[in-house]
Amino acid sequence: MRFRTPIRTRPGPPPAARTPGDLPASITVFLIAVPLSLGIALATGAPLQAGLVAAVVGGLVAGSLGGAPLQVSGAATSLVVVTAGLVDRYGWRATCAVTVFAGLAQLLLGALRVARAALAVSPAIVHGMLAGIGAVIAVGQLHVVLGGSPHNSAVGNLVALPGQLTGSHPVTPVVGALTVTVLLGWPRLRERVGGRAGGVLRAVPAPLAAVAVATAAAAGLSVPRVELPAWRAPGLPELPDGPVLGVAAAVLTVTLVASMESLLSALAVDALQAARPPEAQAPPVRLDRELLGQGAANVVSGLLAGLPIAGGAMRGSANVAAGARTRRATVLHGVWVLLCAGLAAGALEAIPLAAPAALVMLVGLRMVSLAHVRHVRRHREFPVYAATLGTVVVFGVLQGVAAGVVVAALLALRRLTRTRISVTREYVSDVKENLKSNKSEEKEETRERVQDACARVRVRVTGQLTFLAVPRLSRALAQVPERAEAVVELDGTFMDHAVSEALRGWCARHRGRGGRVRLGEAAERALRGPEHPRARRSWTPWHHHRACPEQQPVAGGGQLVGDVGAFRRRTAPPVSEEPARPAREGQRPTQLFVTCADYRPATSLITSSGPGDLFTVRNVGNLLPPPGCDASCDSVAAAVEYAVEVLEVTGVTVCGHSGCGAMAALLAAAPEPGAQTPLARWLRHGRPSLDRMARGPGAGGAALADRPAADDHERLTLANVLQQLDHLAAYPGVARRIAEGRLQLHGMYVHAGEARAYALDQASGIFTAVRPDPAPSAETAATAPPAAPGGDGPAAYGLTTKV
Repeated sequence: MRFRTPIRTRPGPPPAARTPGDLPASITVFLIAVPLSLGIALATGAPLQAGLVAAVVGGLVAGSLGGAPLQVSGAATSLVVVTAGLVDRYGWRATCAVTVFAGLAQLLLGALRVARAALAVSPAIVHGMLAGIGAVIAVGQLHVVLGGSPHNSAVGNLVALPGQLTGSHPVTPVVGALTVTVLLGWPRLRERVGGRAGGVLRAVPAPLAAVAVATAAAAGLSVPRVELPAWRAPGLPELPDGPVLGVAAAVLTVTLVASMESLLSALAVDALQAARPPEAQAPPVRLDRELLGQGAANVVSGLLAGLPIAGGAMRGSANVAAGARTRRATVLHGVWVLLCAGLAAGALEAIPLAAPAALVMLVGLRMVSLAHVRHVRRHREFPVYAATLGTVVVFGVLQGVAAGVVVAALLALRRLTRTRISVTREYVSDVKENLKSNKSEEKEETRERVQDACARVRVRVTGQLTFLAVPRLSRALAQVPERAEAVVELDGTFMDHAVSEALRGWCARHRGRGGRVRLGEAAERALRGPEHPRARRSWTPWHHHRACPEQQPVAGGGQLVGDVGAFRRRTAPPVSEEPARPAREGQRPTQLFVTCADYRPATSLITSSGPGDLFTVRNVGNLLPPPGCDASCDSVAAAVEYAVEVLEVTGVTVCGHSGCGAMAALLAAAPEPGAQTPLARWLRHGRPSLDRMARGPGAGGAALADRPAADDHERLTLANVLQQLDHLAAYPGVARRIAEGRLQLHGMYVHAGEARAYALDQASGIFTAVRPDPAPSAETAATAPPAAPGGDGPAAYGLTTKV
């Protein structure tokens, strides 16, 4: 019986350990929320108590139901511009109805679990939208600080600003300046003052201190002040009187802005509290639940005549900094706002309007973050940011987001179609010297012909290759002289059909004129096209380390017979002609390949060879006993004799591999002469490899060119390949064929973890990594001359692709 255990990715401490930090945190957030809520309500033109209603509902409803325990929701600065436009166009009660519909839309989106999909919007659009909203807020609230009233649009506020400056109120600008000064200087003052007084200052949030100082300074002065209407039961929201499309656009705008700010703020607050010790962390944020909580809060706030609600990073970060551990802090802050609105209305009415207006103005200015500007510039998305910001300021939030999306799409299309092509000539050093020496003697035409014949031209393409790049690519390829060697390298992930055909046709024409073409791995892969899935299943049934997973054991034969049946059903039909051809025409292998029995991949895989290309011998440790050993070793000697004398192979390769079990056994306990078991008697032929490893690279040992050997196991494997080649060269038939120049010996080492093969230079004992040069295409095979017998190029090794 299985028991399913619930998984918590971030366990929290017991409730008794979490509660003490929630109470002071709730008081801190409450002291921030009250002046901020009044300022936001003032900026939107809504009744001032609507901001307090939003703070209460955000704390009680969103705090209880949301998926971000430490996020604090309430009236949001990002919704000031939208809400002000709705109040001016439809009236306050219709704006409440829009808030209810937006909440219902958020509930629907949360139920559909699309919260993370909403974060797919480019950060440049989000930051540009918030910056535009901040700029509109700052300009509008500047009029209130100066003693006037904001206009309906940012453009109108900017146009009227000079007149407002000349005819400002004599006292309110001073109150606003004092508020801003305290807001900016309070954190520094708390740092400098120590002792008990410093503790008291640190307990008072900067917004509360600024409003309190401004209120005290304005006492007895004739300035506009907060006016709270008498509390009464809110009336039901009214449906907006206007076109359906306009109302739908308003609902969509509120939903979009509120959801984006809430989700981004939830992630920001979660990142802040994730820096705490594990025992002090709250459960991780759940975005879909957070969207449901925000939707429920907006429905309730709209029904109670409150402002639209969203999560705020400023209040949430203050909540985390004050030591909140659970959602109790958020809920308690809503309780304190409710008590303040009911019991301290007289104290709130003493606040001068310029104080909360200056507070909101500074918040709006901070929304235009220079750090975000540098960030988007670094990622080359400043046009998206600028287009969104400018359109939000001039036309509105929804239009600004749409403009940002359009510019982002155009920018992505430009990046997709932008391709850089460079053509570079490369010369061999002796050709350069020849050109220099003949500079005064040769005619210019002769020098150009020498350059054309000897130059290697490298064509490098950076970016994506679409049909729009065909003219530029054709002009670049036309610069490659006839008979020159061309190297074509692609540094991109996409090539469409038009480019593929153009490049393939140019390769064929250049080779037909006597030139050579080398394609980089990406170019070769793009021209070859995607591998057919059926062919892949046919040749690699063990892909992903599963051997025919759908096969069931067949009665009487077990799993092996079932796998043979799978071969007959899947592999044999598409490839039956290839195995049949060697059987029909006779096998003509050109290589004897000696490798280890416990190396799992097939030799045809690591050498890119086909049926009948290799004559393969596998044994434990890829050992080749020297001539004259006992009769138990005749099997290997017979295979070598058959390959060399009968098949007349032109090369013999001894291949070792990483993780060889035989080498591990030799290192553990090398068998002594006279060993009794068959395995021990066989492994004694590896004792000379142990002696060779001890001598080191400079004294007949082996080493890797690119890096030092990882351990003794790898050093012994490399030395064993060298030693077995010495044994092989002592075979009479092998020695005779080498002396006649008709046979070459090669050494290889395959590292399974690196998926890389190393070829041996016998003179130095150094193994060098085989470059993943692409296999020749059909055009290359048709025009390239055949490899010389016994050559040591890729054809001799069978290494034409990356291992």
